[in-house]
Amino acid sequence: MSTSNGKARAVEIIEDDPEKQGSSESEDSEDELGDPSMPEASMPSTSSKKQKKKRAKALKALSALKGGKDKIPENIVNVVLDKVKETGQAPEADEATVRMALEQMKIKDVIQGKTGLYGKNKKDTGGHKFWSTQPVPQLGEDAPTSDGYIEPSRPASELPQEPHPLPKDFEWSTVDITDEAQLRELYELLCANYVEDDDASFRFQYSAEFLRWALMPPGYHKEWHVAVRVTSTKKLVAFIAGMPITLRVRDNVINASEVNFLCVHKKLRSKRLTPVLIKEVTRQCNLKGVFQALYTAGTLLPTPVSVCKYFHRCLNVPKLVNVRFTHVPQNQTLARMIRLNKVQDRPRLEKEGLREMEEKDVPEVTALYEAYMKRFGMAIILTEEEARHQFLSGRGIGPTEKESWRKPRDGQVVWTYVVENPQTHKITEFFSFYSLPSTIMNHPKYNVLNAAYLYYYATTTAFQPGADDDGLLKKRLEDLVGDALIVADQAKFDVFNALTLMDNVCFLQDLKFGAGDGLLNYYLYNWRTSSLAGLTSTGEFPAGRGVGVPML
Repeated sequence: MSTSNGKARAVEIIEDDPEKQGSSESEDSEDELGDPSMPEASMPSTSSKKQKKKRAKALKALSALKGGKDKIPENIVNVVLDKVKETGQAPEADEATVRMALEQMKIKDVIQGKTGLYGKNKKDTGGHKFWSTQPVPQLGEDAPTSDGYIEPSRPASELPQEPHPLPKDFEWSTVDITDEAQLRELYELLCANYVEDDDASFRFQYSAEFLRWALMPPGYHKEWHVAVRVTSTKKLVAFIAGMPITLRVRDNVINASEVNFLCVHKKLRSKRLTPVLIKEVTRQCNLKGVFQALYTAGTLLPTPVSVCKYFHRCLNVPKLVNVRFTHVPQNQTLARMIRLNKVQDRPRLEKEGLREMEEKDVPEVTALYEAYMKRFGMAIILTEEEARHQFLSGRGIGPTEKESWRKPRDGQVVWTYVVENPQTHKITEFFSFYSLPSTIMNHPKYNVLNAAYLYYYATTTAFQPGADDDGLLKKRLEDLVGDALIVADQAKFDVFNALTLMDNVCFLQDLKFGAGDGLLNYYLYNWRTSSLAGLTSTGEFPAGRGVGVPML
């Protein structure tokens, strides 16, 4: 979650040129020497002490080149350090700083073959015993030549009719989101035990309004809100949820579930409840005829279809520095950092018809969303009812005012604004973001970090011929998302977060987003497809445009 300019810059540079990362000297040397881990008999046979000595020296040189067993290769550190200094943005950077940044972004795991997509950087799945039994692409498999399911669908009569067995002293339950007491239980479980950053400084704090909005889309199934309770006390100790979605993956449209909010009480992590929760929500989805799912995780599982990176735009700089979400670079002062991150007081597109979305806009916004999302490799198809829910149902309680960005409503979760052409009265753009605060752990002054997350947006500029090549789309998105930053700042958010998906990559740098430490892996259950462009491009899509689903 946290970000810092020195670390962020090193991350940006190493990822700017993926081709260079894939052709390091260490890889070439290893190919020439053979695999040092192979037994002696697999190497060219020799009885000469001289040849053995040469081989030992070569292996020692290779180890040094790689930086030793547990270190980032020296040549990669040097390349990144040189590029950092060339930019002039982090003159204080040294080898230790760069190495630490690369360690934090897990480059070491990529180099050592512990992470990657399909045949690249294979990893022994011994640490993923559960996932090796599931219908997901396994780490190390070759990229698929065609899209399709891994296991065929089955009729309900052939599926298990009873829940999977739980460890002794636990029982299955369903959380009724419409019941205030049960909603409170879920809120308390997530607030105390859900996702937090690596330093345990921040933890997601889902509000009751957020959970209603996220877990109760049109057509939701209460049976998919799967929970585990302690039999004796009925205390809620684990949860997982599925939400029905219509998912398009390239040219295939799938009835799927979006699986989210997997949470197990910290004191019960040794009980192996997670695999049973996943199997049970899968069973519940299967009983409804749904055999594919979309889910995300910050950890590496078999096998990501795409990897995106978090970026952060500082708004309330003094607070973010105070709580150590970020820090003041050595070549700046706090006052200069505040000045550089200051946004305008009023939205720039206000004169062009920017206003808050209303009920009457649902048909046009849905149509614009549908047309815009066709540009991405994977996207969710929304009906008008579903679009109404996503963009309006979380708007909180209170009237629509002309300058609604000045004051959030009670219980507001999502902010959605449209641009209505003053002459034609057609909706030409919209943007949305949602509120997901984090608890600040053990801080004497602040206890909540108010974070906004960029959600969906669209603009008709994308449909103009040459809009990408001549920079028209980039410029329009900078104006559109720039106004989202202004609205968020007026609503007293501390930071504005975004992922490297959709068209985000083209405007993140110019809108002063900084690269964070976090990666988000996208996964498909029981569906095989080749990699989609997220953090990096593919031959099919530029960076970001493989993924059109900003998961909550």
